[in-house]
Amino acid sequence: MVTGGASGIGEAIAKLFYEHGAKVVVADVQDELGNSVCKDLGGSSNSIFIHCDVTNEDHVQEAVDRTITTFGKLDIMICNAGISDETKPRIIDNTKADFERVLRFNVTGVFLSMKHAARVMVPMHSGCIISTSSVIGLENEELDKAMSATGNLKGATLRVDDVAKAAQFLASDDAQYISGHNLFIDGGFTVCNPGLGMFKHPEC
Repeated sequence: MVTGGASGIGEAIAKLFYEHGAKVVVADVQDELGNSVCKDLGGSSNSIFIHCDVTNEDHVQEAVDRTITTFGKLDIMICNAGISDETKPRIIDNTKADFERVLRFNVTGVFLSMKHAARVMVPMHSGCIISTSSVIGLENEELDKAMSATGNLKGATLRVDDVAKAAQFLASDDAQYISGHNLFIDGGFTVCNPGLGMFKHPEC
């Protein structure tokens, strides 16, 4: 199951997993896009779309239960649904509603997805839960601006497929002893020191 699987990174993950033989559940609130993705994946025998608001526990529980009913088990949960609102650098410019909305999607939604995946995986003694997030949570806004200027791998641009391939690896048997790991797919974004820009070679 891929939450937020109707577009962006979630869509790329859903399609890559399907290409490698997985039966895919796309869980999202974007009905038209979600159904379109499933159509691309070959229809109901290989994939289903489930309307799911990850902030609503009933939705998440029903999505997991329907996955079990349709495909017999849930092997992999990709907690990918989330939102990215406009950054307001001063705390006094942010409202309580803004703050709580982001928490509902990006924290509570992940918690509920993990909870109900674990509910059906633990009795099976198997399963994989992967959560995607942004590296922006590790950097402040001003540092981000410097990073974008001095930044990451020369000439490399992050694509949704790069994240999808990392998710595929983590969900595979090759990563069976990797657990609780934060894998940064950022081309060095989080390890670059913008203060070293003064030593940068003009051609780099």
